[in-house]
Amino acid sequence: MDTTTFSALAEPNRLVIVELLRDGPLTVGEITERLELNQPQASKHLRVLHDAGLVEVNPVANRRIYRLRPEPLLELESWLESFRRLWEERYDRLDEYLRELQAKEHDHDGNK
Repeated sequence: MDTTTFSALAEPNRLVIVELLRDGPLTVGEITERLELNQPQASKHLRVLHDAGLVEVNPVANRRIYRLRPEPLLELESWLESFRRLWEERYDRLDEYLRELQAKEHDHDGNK
C-alpha cells in the first residue's frame, strides 16, 4: 500500500475535497466556494491530491475540472479489506470461545 494516498488524505481539507468529488467532477471555483477557501489554498490541496494520483484534471478553456481517480481508492479498499478479514476471524474465534465457556458453565450448573 502506497503511503502517498494516506498522506494526501490525512489533511482535513483534502479529505473533504475527495468527498466532494465523490459526487462528480468539479471546477476549482466550485471546490473553493464549497470549502470556503481562497483559490491558491484550494489549488495547493488539489495539486497534492493530483500528485498522489487521487484526482485528475481536465482543462476546459480557462477552467480546470477535477475528478476522482478510482484506482488509489480501490487499492486503499483492498488494503482495508485485509484488516477486515483479520478482525472477522478474531471475532469468530472469540464467539467460539464464549460459546465454549457458556457450555461449560451450563454443564457445571446442571451437575450440581
